[in-house]
Amino acid sequence: MADVDLSEYSKSKYGSRKLSGYLKTPDGEGPWPAVVVIHEAFGLDDNTKLHTDRLANMGYLALAVNLFSDGPKTSCLISTMIALSKRRGRAFIDIDTARNWLLERSDCTGKVGVIGFCMGGGFALLAAQMGFAVSSVNYGQVPKDIDVLAKDFCPVVASYGARDKTLKGAAAKLEAVLEDAGVANDIKEYPEANHGFLNEVPAGPTFIRPLLKVSGFGPNKEAADDAWQRIRSFFETYLN
Repeated sequence: MADVDLSEYSKSKYGSRKLSGYLKTPDGEGPWPAVVVIHEAFGLDDNTKLHTDRLANMGYLALAVNLFSDGPKTSCLISTMIALSKRRGRAFIDIDTARNWLLERSDCTGKVGVIGFCMGGGFALLAAQMGFAVSSVNYGQVPKDIDVLAKDFCPVVASYGARDKTLKGAAAKLEAVLEDAGVANDIKEYPEANHGFLNEVPAGPTFIRPLLKVSGFGPNKEAADDAWQRIRSFFETYLN
């Protein structure tokens, strides 16, 4: 199974009128623990699908929810970013809809984690207080009042690139707050990595890819391999 239509289920949960996703199941027989995958600002692209495939290969029922399902991509991006900044709105309902959809499947163990990248990393961090068993935050924005929110967080594994100037100091801040709050965590900043280092293929519209490459945005295999190993280990501890 790959592309799935969650629209009818979403409408029953007061979510988006149209909601789609990309589902990948592990080999063999379930049930399996599940993971909701939240895409970056470029949408549910090839990188998101590759991340979802990887999680399924790790033994998780993985669903990438398309937050840009219900309308033109540009308007969906704007409304989704507004929801992230305000911490409420349709995007959060859609993420919770994906979680509940997985929980109601007979091939789910009843435990669901969340993982996000870039914009999705910001959502994954805030979703750590939404009933998920574990959250993986990958170069996601850290709210200014994270110290107030963190007391209700599930365990968090997070990865950042030290060359990512847009998130300078985010890893250290997040780790300090989670430690103070007593939240189980594994936070790491990679010295040679930039934003989007977990990507495996070029991201974004073709016309801006040269600019992203010059800025250092994109894959760093050494950092990515280590980050995925940490995610695997953390999920095995808190999700399996």
